[in-house]
Amino acid sequence: MADQRFVEMEELTISGFPIELSEKVFQKVAEVIMITDLSKRILHVNPAFEIVTGFQRDEVIGHTPKILQSGIHKGDFYQSMWMEVQTTGEWQGEIWNRRKNGEIYPEWLNIMAIRDNGGEIRNYCGIFTDLTDRKSAEKELKEMALTDSLTGVSNRYDFAERMQQLLKTSEKYTITHSLLFLDLDRFKQINDSLGHDIGDRLLVEVSQRIRELIKNKDIIARYGGDEFVIALSAIKHPREAAHLAESIIDALGRPFLLNEEEIYISTSIGISLYPNDGQTADELLRKADKAMYFSKENGRNQFCFFHDELKPSSKRHVVLESELRKAIELKTVKMVYQPKIDIVNNRITGYEALVRWESEKLGQVSPAEFISHAEASGLIAPLSELIFEKVCEDFIQFNMERGNKAPISINISGMHFQQSQFVSTLKSVFERMNCQPSFFELELTEHTIMANGTETADKLNELKNLGFKISVDDFGTGYSSLSYLHRFPIDYLKIDRSFISNINGIKENELIVNAIINMAASLQMDVIAEGAETAEQVELLRRLGCGIVQGYYFSKPMPAESVSYFVEEWNISQQERV
Repeated sequence: MADQRFVEMEELTISGFPIELSEKVFQKVAEVIMITDLSKRILHVNPAFEIVTGFQRDEVIGHTPKILQSGIHKGDFYQSMWMEVQTTGEWQGEIWNRRKNGEIYPEWLNIMAIRDNGGEIRNYCGIFTDLTDRKSAEKELKEMALTDSLTGVSNRYDFAERMQQLLKTSEKYTITHSLLFLDLDRFKQINDSLGHDIGDRLLVEVSQRIRELIKNKDIIARYGGDEFVIALSAIKHPREAAHLAESIIDALGRPFLLNEEEIYISTSIGISLYPNDGQTADELLRKADKAMYFSKENGRNQFCFFHDELKPSSKRHVVLESELRKAIELKTVKMVYQPKIDIVNNRITGYEALVRWESEKLGQVSPAEFISHAEASGLIAPLSELIFEKVCEDFIQFNMERGNKAPISINISGMHFQQSQFVSTLKSVFERMNCQPSFFELELTEHTIMANGTETADKLNELKNLGFKISVDDFGTGYSSLSYLHRFPIDYLKIDRSFISNINGIKENELIVNAIINMAASLQMDVIAEGAETAEQVELLRRLGCGIVQGYYFSKPMPAESVSYFVEEWNISQQERV
């Protein structure tokens, strides 16, 4: 019987390929290989099968692959799988199987139908890879990415995800939740006078005191530098939120002993309520933030509930929209550019384009405010189109002055990207401006890429076919499984600046950055680290294998007319180094 099976294995050998060599490959390859007959009875397995499953060859020959089934998948899963094999000749996907010792593990399985010269299926070949280590690494990296590396509490991205789940489960029930937004008063003075090390230690102790006051079911996150947010779930009365706010103010009012020195701080707190103040996490955060600023502006060291009088000034809202429409019509927004440096070869490898706007009536308006307003008011499409035009104009001017073509990356609004006309609009602008997409990189956030996966994949593939390169901005913030990287045509991962800012002082940040760099290398993607401000950060990134870096250490964002001067100065400095 064994000889007969071996003959069948010989007959499966690729035509013209030496049998001895085929058998050597079969024996040595790291992937698990299993060959069955038409009845799906196992005829042959390679040594990798024994290593991964724990079953010896003699224990499975003559059995069907059911011997490996974990019990997780239902019958219709296998029916659909084999129907696809019969129809298309192949099936591939993730599946959970069981080792001989009972351990359930994930694998990536590819089943192929093997046909004879007459086109009839004669055998089936299954090739699979054990995903256990990869899944474990993904889980570990995600947990690291969703935790604030300094304080150990959730970060803003994990908070957003957990809030979304909390509110989703509350839609069908009359449940009240409260969101508290905390900001430490005059924290900048502590950083400036005592140093960032003391400031960091203070933030750690602040988070510990707050955690002692909340229950396990409540959520605490570090939202920004000295900002914390708390979701108080399933409260019976708003006074519960007020009581917690008072307790936090009291707890943080006690002295902190750091370096044998007593440090006193206070905090301002804003409170919003679900569902009265908003149906989404963004609405609740925005209104709690408004209430917090009201507390700060009216004496600090107190809390305030959001109320109608705190809504944004309708006058500013009207003026902002009017001025922004005028700016788009008159094309008065400006672009600035921050260089990206190849720290391996010490050369300028490209620029990130950033938009700026100064209104005659409102003065300098932050991009966060006017882009957010553009998205809310329906102006994001014409604003984005204007940005594309400005970047193309500057790109042409750069080439005339420098005689070379350094790529430019453009930040893409998630709301604009989701519009059906996004790709056609982008293509039209670049054709009209006579600019080749191959010299441009489009930066999208993880959140944007993960929304509407199939539709997003189609758009990204269309953009790649046009020649654009694709970059994931703020990478590492962990919105979802990292497996999406395999699904989309991504060229660059931009490591979020929050990991870079303290990479020399916080070991967890270094580990996260190192993990991202190694993962990107395995996926044949390039990594860009943004937010580098010191020589120590740049040197550590170089040692970790990060090739491209941008940040204030090299240059602040500069107007288009300053780019040529920067290039000249950079080239001179590099010649002097040689």
